[in-house]
Amino acid sequence: MDSSSCVDLFLRWLSCSNRPLVNLTDFSVPCVCLDLLLVHVITSPTLLLLLLSDFSSSELSQSVSGAEMSPVSPVTVLLRLTGFVLLISLALGSESSVAFPVTCATRGADLRQDGLVLLCPPDCSQAKVFGSGTYAAISSVCGAAVHRGVVGPSGGAARVDKLPGRHNYMGSYAHGIQSQALARWSSSFIVSKAVHDPLELSSGTGTGTTPLPAKKQVKKSSVKKALTGGNKDCQMDIAVVTDSSNNIGQRRFNLQKNFIAKLAAMLRVGPTGPHVGLVQASDAPRTEFLLTNYTQPKELMFAIKELAFLGGDTNTGKAIMHTAETFFTQDNGGRRGHPRVMVVLIDGWPSDDLEQAAMLARESGINVFMVSVAKPAPEELGMVQDKDFMKKVPTSLLWTEEAVLTAVCRDNGFFTYLISSWFSTTKHVKPLTQRLCSLDGLLCSKTCYNSVNIGFLIDGSSSVGEGNFRLVLEFLAGIARSFDISDVGSRIGAVQFTYDQRLEFSLSEHSDKEAAVSALRRIHYMSGGTATGQAILYTTQNLFRRTGPGRNFLIVVTDGQSYDDVRSPALAAQKQGITIFSVGVAWAPLDDLRAMASEPKESHTFFSREFTSLSELVPLLVRGICRDFTENN
Repeated sequence: MDSSSCVDLFLRWLSCSNRPLVNLTDFSVPCVCLDLLLVHVITSPTLLLLLLSDFSSSELSQSVSGAEMSPVSPVTVLLRLTGFVLLISLALGSESSVAFPVTCATRGADLRQDGLVLLCPPDCSQAKVFGSGTYAAISSVCGAAVHRGVVGPSGGAARVDKLPGRHNYMGSYAHGIQSQALARWSSSFIVSKAVHDPLELSSGTGTGTTPLPAKKQVKKSSVKKALTGGNKDCQMDIAVVTDSSNNIGQRRFNLQKNFIAKLAAMLRVGPTGPHVGLVQASDAPRTEFLLTNYTQPKELMFAIKELAFLGGDTNTGKAIMHTAETFFTQDNGGRRGHPRVMVVLIDGWPSDDLEQAAMLARESGINVFMVSVAKPAPEELGMVQDKDFMKKVPTSLLWTEEAVLTAVCRDNGFFTYLISSWFSTTKHVKPLTQRLCSLDGLLCSKTCYNSVNIGFLIDGSSSVGEGNFRLVLEFLAGIARSFDISDVGSRIGAVQFTYDQRLEFSLSEHSDKEAAVSALRRIHYMSGGTATGQAILYTTQNLFRRTGPGRNFLIVVTDGQSYDDVRSPALAAQKQGITIFSVGVAWAPLDDLRAMASEPKESHTFFSREFTSLSELVPLLVRGICRDFTENN
C-alpha cells in the first residue's frame, strides 16, 4: 500500500465515532473510537511513521481492498489532509488550541503528553477525584476540572499540566464534587481554562477555526535550572497566614495574592531551600496547601494564583492557633531542625484575641512575623477585641513606625512590619525576605520544649508508700513527655531522697524521650525519713551542669514536712540560676512549699490532696516552665 492509501484509510478511521473500541494495530477494522485514536496518535510518533510509510503486507492490502471505499470529493480530501497535517504538528510537539474529546473516566495517568487541551463531556460529577488544586494522577481529569471550576456540569474544554508526585493531597468540596484526601501518589496534575477558544477535533468535516500559530519554545536558561533546588541560605519552613475577610475585600485580596507571589519568588522555594504553605484567616481558618505540597516555584505560583476569596470576620487568632497546632508537624511536611516561621498578613485589625494564640506559637518555637497593611478604618474599630494589638513604640526599636506587640515572636521590632498600602508592596518584598531568611534573628527557634534542663527531686519517704510512689513517677513521666528530649534538646534527670539522697540518672544519661521516660518508671522506691533541704543542696551540686537564666528547672515533689531547713538551700539553688517549682501532696505543709518555690510564689507552688490528682497539674507545670523560659531568654 502506498502512502496516499494509508492516509485515506486513516481519514476513514477519523470519520467514525461512537463505535466499540478496537485494537489500533488491527488494520483490518476500518473504524476505531475517536478519543482513543487521538490520544494514541498525538503521543506515539511511531504510529504516525507507520501510517505514513509504505506497507507491503498482503494481509493489510487485502483488508483494505476488501473494504468498501466510497467516492471522496477533492474538497473533502483537502480538508482531511489539512486535519491530518494538524495531527502531525501536534505529534511533533507544537502548541495548538485543538481540544481532544475524552470521557469522565479518563485519568491524569492516562495522558502521555503534557499541556493537552481536553474536551470534557457533561455530567462528570460522579467521577473520582483525589486532591484540591493539585490532583493525584489517578483522578478523573474532567472530574478535577469540574471540582476546580474550570468547566461546568455541561462539560467544556480544560488544559491539563502534569506535575511530580507529592504527599498530602487534601480533600475538599467544590462545585458539586467532594474530592478525597490521599496520603501520597507518584504523579500529579493541575487543570486550568484553555487559553484560546478550542477547536474541537471531531468526525465532522466543517471548516472550523484555524488554530493560532505555535509559540516559539524558549529554552530555559541554565541559571534558572540551577535554582530549582531552592535557596540553600534560607532553609526555613514558612507558613503564610493570609487575610481573607470582608475587611480586605476582593480587590485588595487580589493585591495580597500578588504580594505573596512576589515574596515566594524572592524566597526561591525548593526541596533544599525554603518550603512554603498557606492558611487563610476568615470566620474559620482554612489550610490551602501544606509545606511539602509545592516545592517548585512554578507549582507554588499557580497555587497562589488560584486562591479563592472567602469573606467573613478577621479571626486571625484562630488562624494562628490552627497553624501553630497542626502546620509544622512531620506528618504535614515540617522538617526536623529547620526554623519555623509564620508570616501573618492583616488588613486592618483582627476580630478576635491574638494573645493566647501567639503564646502557643512562641512556645512551639515558631517565629511569628506580623505584617500589617494599612490602618483600620473607623468602622472596623468596633470589632476589635484585642485593644493593645497596635501600639506606639520608640522608633529607635523599629524599622517601621508601629508594631504588633501581642502576637509577634519578640517585641524588638524585628518581627513587625507595617506597609502603608496594598498598592506599595513591591518595595517591601526584599527587606521582608531578608528578615525571614535571617537565621540569627529568628530568636523563637529555641523554645522551652527543646532547650531546658529539668531535674526531678522525688520524695521516697515511708509516708508515701509504694503505690503512691508509682503515681508520682507517672506524673513526672507526663511532664517529661511534653518536652523534646535529645542530645541537642532538652534533658531530664532525677534524684530520690529520704534522709539520704540517690542520683537515679543524670541529665546527660538519656538522650531521647523514650529512654528517659522508661528510666523514670524503673526507679525503685527507697522508704525512710524526709530531709528535703539536704536533698535540694545535693541536687544543686550533682545534677545541674549547664548554666543560663531560665534554662535549669527543679521540680520538688513531697508529701510531708521536712526535718531540716529548706529555705537556705532553695535560695542558694535559685542564685545559681535554678528555678524551683514545689509540688505538695497530702500532708505537705504550705509554708515549706512556699519557702522552696521561686518568685512569684503563687505561680511556682502547687498542691494536690490526692496522689491520683497529680496528673491534672502536668499542663500547669509545663506552661509555667515555658513562661519562665520565655521571660528570661
